Amino acid sequence: MTQRVAMISGASRGIGASIAQHLAEHGWAVSLGMRDPRATPIEPSASVLVCRFDALDPDSEGAWVDETIARFGRLDGLVHNAGIGARRSVIEATGEEFDALFAVNVKSPMRLSQHAWPHLIRSTGRIVVLASLSGKRVKSAAGGLYAMSKFAAVGLAHALRQAGKEAGVRATAICPAYVATDMAAGQTTVDPALLTQPEDIARIVHLVLELPPTASLPEIAINWTVEDCY
Repeated sequence: MTQRVAMISGASRGIGASIAQHLAEHGWAVSLGMRDPRATPIEPSASVLVCRFDALDPDSEGAWVDETIARFGRLDGLVHNAGIGARRSVIEATGEEFDALFAVNVKSPMRLSQHAWPHLIRSTGRIVVLASLSGKRVKSAAGGLYAMSKFAAVGLAHALRQAGKEAGVRATAICPAYVATDMAAGQTTVDPALLTQPEDIARIVHLVLELPPTASLPEIAINWTVEDCY
């Protein structure tokens, strides 16, 4: 049986590292993209490729795809996990903050998808966009700028779904609320043990990647608790 291959951005820690570990443990070959390859959470091996990827460096995107194909010869899944946050209202936000957030959370995943597209078509592969529940609703003024970028990330997932409709390339936006990672630690006082765990997200991503083209999931909303909207 041919081993399936997934590329995972922002794989050095948190959700990305958990996805990489989970897929590797379940028989996938994984190509991990991170700004500092020395920070890899998994030792490189025949089935684990570690590459430099920086969402602010467009040249690194095509190079990462090329390295992945050179090593494994195929691509079955692309997981857009790299992202940055911001605690700014749309009134306080500067143009520089807006540009940085959209460059990492939206523009880079779009370009990376473009580079990977021919290979995903050949394997009728899957794309997963790690968005956020902040891409479905805005809960506070301070979360406004971040939410704008995540609304756009959800839009990207839907745009990729439409682009891949005939070729069988499916895309899904995964939209979690707080997850027990370093990023959440500075934003909530909730006991991390009560939050959605990175391993929970990894299991969901694994399920989505292994579904056939006949099961198209546009979005999956995940919350650690029950709130009015989700």
